[in-house]
Amino acid sequence: MIFDIWQKLKRTDKPVLIYGTGNGADKIINELERLNIKISGVFAGEGFVRNRDFRGFHVMSYNEAREKFGDFTALLSFGTSRPEVLRTIKQIKESHELYSVDVPVYGDNIFNAEFYEKHIEEINRVKALLSDKQSEKVYENVIRFKLTGETELLFGCETDRREAFENILKLSDNETYFDGGAFTGDTVEEFIKNVNSYKKIYAAEPDSKNFKKLESNCEKYENVCCLNAALWDKKGELHFSGGGGRSGSISENGKTVKCETIDGISGGKEITYIKLDVEGMEKEAVTGAAETIKKYKPKMLVSCYHRSEDIFSLPLQIMEIRDDYKVYIRHNPYLPAWDTQFYFI
Repeated sequence: MIFDIWQKLKRTDKPVLIYGTGNGADKIINELERLNIKISGVFAGEGFVRNRDFRGFHVMSYNEAREKFGDFTALLSFGTSRPEVLRTIKQIKESHELYSVDVPVYGDNIFNAEFYEKHIEEINRVKALLSDKQSEKVYENVIRFKLTGETELLFGCETDRREAFENILKLSDNETYFDGGAFTGDTVEEFIKNVNSYKKIYAAEPDSKNFKKLESNCEKYENVCCLNAALWDKKGELHFSGGGGRSGSISENGKTVKCETIDGISGGKEITYIKLDVEGMEKEAVTGAAETIKKYKPKMLVSCYHRSEDIFSLPLQIMEIRDDYKVYIRHNPYLPAWDTQFYFI
């Protein structure tokens, strides 16, 4: 029987405190309430406390939480890659039990023991596909982290993004790059820094505020085609909720945006490298690139952290389209297991 963080929290005799506020905290609190696990309070980092309440709790500072509760279990409820914040988290963990609870960015499936056992066959199929020792370590650690919330599992398998460019992607100077989820152009610039030259870049971003910045930031580069569109499995329209950040998503309450397919945008022409970080729409974006994948076998970077099932469903989907890829996975410094991506070569 697999033992997960939720089962552990049911048995603890320590006060359970939520560390952070926002969407992640809402999802964690909802699950704790569903499981009848008592929540004793909420605290936030320096600069985020202010005089406010969250879900019926007055938001404390860490020091206030220590004074009030002494020993407690902290549940990290936000995502971060900032070194100074990660250092603070490690410092808190030196004196208190702290877990980074994995709840999905999108979708309702919690990666708990029941979910793991239901999908163990698919998880093992992906494990058998992995092409190097680091991928095997990352996959095992990320799966265990999702179950246990143990931060050391992620700290113990992380690598810098440059490592994947150097050891896996090995881009040539003749690439045609498709950037799905281009944000304001940071990953376009990352690509350009890793090649001496390129043929063409397609950069798709659905959020209108981000898209304006994307266009502006890409003006200095040649042969860059910026598209204000969401990637999907067919051409049409979607309702998209954005706001200028990275976490835009499909939403019935959002603005109408056009959706396109990679196959349609490329018009049957060769794409040699595809990056997909499209906020939970990776499955549909892959379907919309199926003909390109079949015909040209582009190198691919596909994020796998938005939905609980992404860690196994996305590689299996891509291998059904074309089964001669070598498969790798890497995790870059981040809590929880965000900034985790598969590479297909």
